[in-house]
Amino acid sequence: MKKIILASNNEHKIKEFREIFTDCEILSLNDIWFLDDIVEDWETFFDNALIKCKAVREFLKGKWIEASIMADDSWLCVNALNWAPGVFSARYAGWHWDNAANRAKLLKELEWKQDRSAYFLCCIVEMFPDWNFIYSEWKTFWKILTEEIWDKSFGYDCIFFSNDLQKSFWEATADEKNSVSHRWRAIAWLIEKKQEYEN
Repeated sequence: MKKIILASNNEHKIKEFREIFTDCEILSLNDIWFLDDIVEDWETFFDNALIKCKAVREFLKGKWIEASIMADDSWLCVNALNWAPGVFSARYAGWHWDNAANRAKLLKELEWKQDRSAYFLCCIVEMFPDWNFIYSEWKTFWKILTEEIWDKSFGYDCIFFSNDLQKSFWEATADEKNSVSHRWRAIAWLIEKKQEYEN
């Protein structure tokens, strides 16, 4: 079975990738004993995804694992906030991956804004053992709700209302959410590009 190393330890993300790449073994950073922190301080989603792939590829030099590496950068851009939080979405409130604090800051800044339109953008990079790579990007459009609802465990999902589904994500089934998800659409496009690359 082919192996893909996902440059992440995010359980939700790993689950999504395993649901899509059913014919591959998806390994996390923990699975390959990659313990370093990767600094994601670039100004574009593509650069942040690429730097993660490069860091893991360097780590694998001389090791037994023969695998592609995938990394994504997927963040929220809000119209009324000049497309913030953008690449700072994971640390919007100042603490990396403090989802509750990030959402609280966002809701506070939008408290008196009439325009609550936004989009999520996902950029995915796949780097092959020879260091060549392909990438894809996709957006999904939405608006920010005025309060948190339902499952508050993952990112900004609990304040998301999908333009495509015309319902909030907590009302949607997993299949409905996946059908419009920025990450799933970006992966689908990446798979198409991968087929072209391999042929």
